[in-house]
Amino acid sequence: MHAIATYQYETLQVSATDNIITVTINRPEKKNAMSFKVVQELIAVAGRISKDKAVRAVILDGAEGTFCAGIDLGDLNHPKNQAFALWELVKPWQSLFQRVCLVWREVPVPVIAVLEGYCIGAGLQLALACDVRISHPECKLSIMEAKWGLVPDMGLTQSGFGVVRADVLKELAMTARTVNAEEAQALGLVSHCSETPLEQAQKLATEFAERSPDAVLASKRVINAMFQQPATTLYKEKFWQLKMMFGRNRKLALRKAKQASTAFGKRQFR
Repeated sequence: MHAIATYQYETLQVSATDNIITVTINRPEKKNAMSFKVVQELIAVAGRISKDKAVRAVILDGAEGTFCAGIDLGDLNHPKNQAFALWELVKPWQSLFQRVCLVWREVPVPVIAVLEGYCIGAGLQLALACDVRISHPECKLSIMEAKWGLVPDMGLTQSGFGVVRADVLKELAMTARTVNAEEAQALGLVSHCSETPLEQAQKLATEFAERSPDAVLASKRVINAMFQQPATTLYKEKFWQLKMMFGRNRKLALRKAKQASTAFGKRQFR
């Protein structure tokens, strides 16, 4: 067994085949929603993968037919976590929520996301930070934050840049519209559609593994550098999220999600 697969996790399943690591978010009862524990464990396993020079590729997926249905709001809004979450937004460097996505851009091997069921909010921001996204045709994708009166703040300014056109990203972020995988592929959110996305991901990972690991790493680093964004963009995500959280229309957005007739107030910010 590969050493990385010997670690025990509460919310992940990690396996290895021929130096290809598969990391599965394993909270099917929550549609693999991202809790604080998931965030911490994904960052931990990414760190272990980065240190292991034998690893040739990573497949990132979700248990029981769903990739990730976003942030676990119950966990996020629990009183014991609110102060910690607020600190993550206030601190001047990368937040834990940005880190859990962007760390996969730093991992020195190709990372393939396998998308099934739902890939929403935090799930889509995580998928965009991967190198390739292979989706089942029936998967539903959305940048959902605007529905709750919030803004995407998990590294979208980095992971979306160069992957999706700015006008497409604006439309999806502003409307919180859900798209199917076929439309997502046309928009650039998805690399490939397949009835058997995990099988296709395994084939692609094997193809990567047949090339020089240094050439594969160099390709990832050079192409990522084409779309490098300054760290100030990440701080802007957090700055605007704080404004949204304490703004007047945030409460109205939550009410509107349950009662469609709710009307928003005038725009508060410039």
